Amino acid sequence: MALETCGSCLSCLLVPLALWSIVVNILLYFPNGKALHAAGYQLPSHEWYFEGICFSGVMILLLAVILITLECSVFYRCCQSESCNKTYRSFISIVLALLGIAFSGYSCIIFTLHLIKGPFCNSSSGWNYIFKDTAGGYLIDYPAWSKCTEPPNIVEWNIILLSILIALSGLQLIICILKVANCFCTPLSLLRPYDCLLFQKSLVQSQHIKRGGLLVH
Repeated sequence: MALETCGSCLSCLLVPLALWSIVVNILLYFPNGKALHAAGYQLPSHEWYFEGICFSGVMILLLAVILITLECSVFYRCCQSESCNKTYRSFISIVLALLGIAFSGYSCIIFTLHLIKGPFCNSSSGWNYIFKDTAGGYLIDYPAWSKCTEPPNIVEWNIILLSILIALSGLQLIICILKVANCFCTPLSLLRPYDCLLFQKSLVQSQHIKRGGLLVH
């Protein structure tokens, strides 16, 4: 019971993390809170592909909602045995949690790579990724930040928001890993869906035998 409650809490934690991820991703489109550069298509390529909003935001949010629904006590009973029913739910929860690991892990990697690459900004050589060859060295080279003249303070804006996104996707990844571990630690999840099918088959056979006995009497 305690393990199931823990699993439900983990699923609920994914919801605010996904919502915050969507909000922070949207802020990346508006450096310094202005839509000027978004309107002029002067934003990094990864932002136009909606990778952060899609994977660490919308997809994780959908998975969290489905997981919470699965863990609800009014979930549809797929078979007559309670243990069998919980086994199917544990199996689906594991699959969804593994998808969550894939989505959050991918997002974490993407955010880290773009943090290392640096912001897309205007400098003396025009609009470009001027820090892409520094392998992330620009993060501690504060004087080099002044090379980005437009948008104002774009380096700080980029570093802060991407760091927050890395932390959020990292927490999502940890929670999904804990979800998988929690499902395997639940005794009922040790049963396989195949065992449930055998249970249903034996139940049907026993009913036929009883009916046959009644007809003989």
